[in-house]
Amino acid sequence: MRARILEIRAIGLRGGTPRGGWASELTPDECVQTLVSVTTDAGLAGWGSVFANDDLVKGALAVMEPLWRSENALEPERVSEKLRQNTFWQGRGGSLTHAISGIDIALWDILGKATGQPVGRLLGGRCRERVRPYASLLMDQPAVLSRHLGEIAAHGFSAFKIGWGPFGRTSDALDEEIVRAAREAVGPRALLMVDAGGSDAYWTRGYKWALRTAQMLARWDVHWFEEPLQPDALADYIRLREHSPVPIAGGEVLTRRQAFLPWLEAGAFDIVQPDVTKVGGISESRRVAWTAEEHGVRFIPHGWNTAIGLAVDLQLASALPATDLVEYLVGSPYVDDIVTVPWKLDAEGMLAIPEGPGLGVELDMKAIERYAHG
Repeated sequence: MRARILEIRAIGLRGGTPRGGWASELTPDECVQTLVSVTTDAGLAGWGSVFANDDLVKGALAVMEPLWRSENALEPERVSEKLRQNTFWQGRGGSLTHAISGIDIALWDILGKATGQPVGRLLGGRCRERVRPYASLLMDQPAVLSRHLGEIAAHGFSAFKIGWGPFGRTSDALDEEIVRAAREAVGPRALLMVDAGGSDAYWTRGYKWALRTAQMLARWDVHWFEEPLQPDALADYIRLREHSPVPIAGGEVLTRRQAFLPWLEAGAFDIVQPDVTKVGGISESRRVAWTAEEHGVRFIPHGWNTAIGLAVDLQLASALPATDLVEYLVGSPYVDDIVTVPWKLDAEGMLAIPEGPGLGVELDMKAIERYAHG
């Protein structure tokens, strides 16, 4: 059976873009998330998601059109690798790789629909039927953050990640006040993670700050410390991971499996966090996951993106034995509003992994039209 690719469209999302915590803050009308739609001559269609502005994605799709047009959509890994291998001279790891991520996701979605199977089963089998989501939100002043966490906890979440905001940008005293307020708000049993946001523009905190902060986080039983250093500070990450009393997480800005290998071989991370909408898609994510497993590193995907990204992370979690958490960006309409069936936690704060074919989610086209023209 063949299903030839007829068209690939990029649909930028605007009008509901959440704050990112960046030094140059996002506005609701800025586009940093783009959906990708792939249609075929067999009547099958699939959806992907890209962490990039839609102008960049459209440009990348145009550059790669001679490579993807009329390809067999039922062979996602081969097609994605063809795109990677034939565009290295256009820039490896940038906008082209981000766009390939969306194409690859959509092709896996199509393959699942063609076979009547969820993507996780096509990746090798389902290790679990549900997974624990952690609510991901920006930090704020302690009292404000405490109220926000209380509201989120009331929806059933039992794991939380707080990030960026004033953390590491004002004083050590405020950092600890924020973490203390968060721990008191979520209680002693909840998982609590802290993301410093070291990939922000002009991040100045170095190894000594990160080690001192990690020691503070250990007093509040923080589950992991994410992006405490600049994203290229490999030597400092290695030292920090060796001496930190809490696990060190990172890798969300790395793309292509080859970029992760030096970090995994050097022991820079306890937890590695590729973003499926940046790294090269499902095909590339699982290769990173396999390499991480061989090096004793947990694979917990970065998920500050869309409902399609969340659906992919759920499918990956179903197929990877050690991936027992997924990131849930709270308060984003691009996660909550564009699916026909709302996400729902069970009584134990877990998310069911969709069993339907492909990614197992159906998009609300009226909502997408609203944000596509926002």
